[in-house]
Amino acid sequence: MLFEVWAPDAARVALWADGRTYAMERDPARAGRWCREAPAADGTRYGFALDGGPVLPDPRARRLPDGPEGPGAVVDFTRFTWRHPWPGRPLPGAVLYELHTGTFTREGTFDAAAARLPHLADLGVTHVELMPVCPFPGTHGWGYDGVAPWAVHEPYGGPDGLRRFVDAAHGLGLGVVLDVVHNHLGPSGNHLPAFGPYFTDTHHTPWGAAVNLDAPGSAEVRAYLTGSALAWLRDYRLDGLRLDAVHALADTGPKHFLAELSAAVDALAARLGRPLFLIAESDLNDPATTTPREAGGLGLHAQWNDDFHHALHTALTGESQGYYADFATDPTHALAKTLRSGFFHDGTHSAFRGRPHGHPLDPATTPAHRLLAYSQTHDQVGNRALGDRLSAHLTPGRLACAAALVLCAPFTPMLFMGEEWGARTPWQYFTDHTDPGLAEAVRTGRRREFAAHGWPAAEIPDPQDPATRDRSCLDWTEPGHAPHDRLLAWYRDLIALRHAEPALTDPQWDYDALSVTPRGTVSFRRGPLVVAVNLTDRPVRLPLVPGGARAEVLAAWRPLDPPDGDGGTTLPAESAVVLRCEGRLRPTGAGETLEGA
Repeated sequence: MLFEVWAPDAARVALWADGRTYAMERDPARAGRWCREAPAADGTRYGFALDGGPVLPDPRARRLPDGPEGPGAVVDFTRFTWRHPWPGRPLPGAVLYELHTGTFTREGTFDAAAARLPHLADLGVTHVELMPVCPFPGTHGWGYDGVAPWAVHEPYGGPDGLRRFVDAAHGLGLGVVLDVVHNHLGPSGNHLPAFGPYFTDTHHTPWGAAVNLDAPGSAEVRAYLTGSALAWLRDYRLDGLRLDAVHALADTGPKHFLAELSAAVDALAARLGRPLFLIAESDLNDPATTTPREAGGLGLHAQWNDDFHHALHTALTGESQGYYADFATDPTHALAKTLRSGFFHDGTHSAFRGRPHGHPLDPATTPAHRLLAYSQTHDQVGNRALGDRLSAHLTPGRLACAAALVLCAPFTPMLFMGEEWGARTPWQYFTDHTDPGLAEAVRTGRRREFAAHGWPAAEIPDPQDPATRDRSCLDWTEPGHAPHDRLLAWYRDLIALRHAEPALTDPQWDYDALSVTPRGTVSFRRGPLVVAVNLTDRPVRLPLVPGGARAEVLAAWRPLDPPDGDGGTTLPAESAVVLRCEGRLRPTGAGETLEGA
């Protein structure tokens, strides 16, 4: 087997494989590359020693059976037999479900998660979005401290466990998306700097030195990250990748790394003959992120839209701290703006940032599926002091309203695991750092962070306490009991409607009418469908359809009568409804404020 490694500054490199040491030779055709043929098979342990130093794991190791500090292991991908042919499943029309392998089940493994996949197929979601699965120190963590971008966390089940999970998902018709982190590596177990200039002080990020995308040696680093992304899609038959915090990828080169990556993924999709896609997490509110490359953009296929989340969250909860302040002045107006224009901050002043933020997005040239909409995510729940979900504070009726707005908006909806039944378990920040100093720094740092906002230190969960992770595991007995079962049925009904009604996934996201009131009603029309929510604590009469039009109730959280001869109906408190009207309705004044609410 041919072993290779990039170590441009080393004077000599040795390969260690199954207890034997081999001197490696420079590759005359590729600067900085070292090569050596040696006997190896699936499972062979190996690593590299630079200039007589300790054996380090291969930066491109596909498996780290003993964790980030141990040697790598050879993985023969031809040994795995896929049971289910898979033509792929594209992003348009999708309903995503964000899932953390370590807390989706108490066991915290791929196999245990796979056993729960029938629940998701029955729910109607189309793609599972796995939070990061690259190796990190310890057993339990969020995954954003990964240090080996080509490998799979062994306690989850390693490479074979991930492939079994993907195969099981495909067998149920579910696509699989993986969250990958290119903007930084974790603080413990990161050996990349020993091999070469993977990081640069040219730019700085919240995690320290930036990943080297534009300084000397960056061509190899870019190839390293692109190769990793393609390997996930190719070798694990994944359908897409979610790219963490792309705004932290500093790149001043002639072609941005993300444009290069999107081109490589599109080329791989053409070779494989199945759709592949990239979803960005970005706080830039920049339409260029998803603008096609030929039109001067980066060519990513979609992006998370936190503006939609923030507007919805403030409308639901009334919270106004931190970044919610910009949305809390008039939450329903903010929600209407994100429904109509995508971004709330589109060059407007952001009080939270103290400056203007964002750029306008043109709905006429941006298909609706390019923006993801959600009421909860791992970030928006887990980065709260107590990891409390919306279900910890909201009535089932308000949760039902949130579901209606997410699942009936024109954007690609995404759910966070457990929200479909209003899970009462929190999802807290937990770590399992094996370095005592780092563990204490994380513990005290988190308590200091929230103490600045008035939280007593004793109330902040200790990230290193195993009980913090245990509290965050879903309770799979809940869906069978009230009130969870009713909310779960509501989610199923709304997702089924989304799949059945083309108007809800129309890529053109203009509205026949979009109406809000300051105290908490929102209604809009998409083709023959009318969606209305009442977030107030009392019934509200709404003029939903033109007088005389016939309307059918397709889904309603609480019973209500169809619109009367004047086109109005009384929507119960904290309730939502989806109606179908006969024929395509003519606009009746998009954006007007309704009386009486």
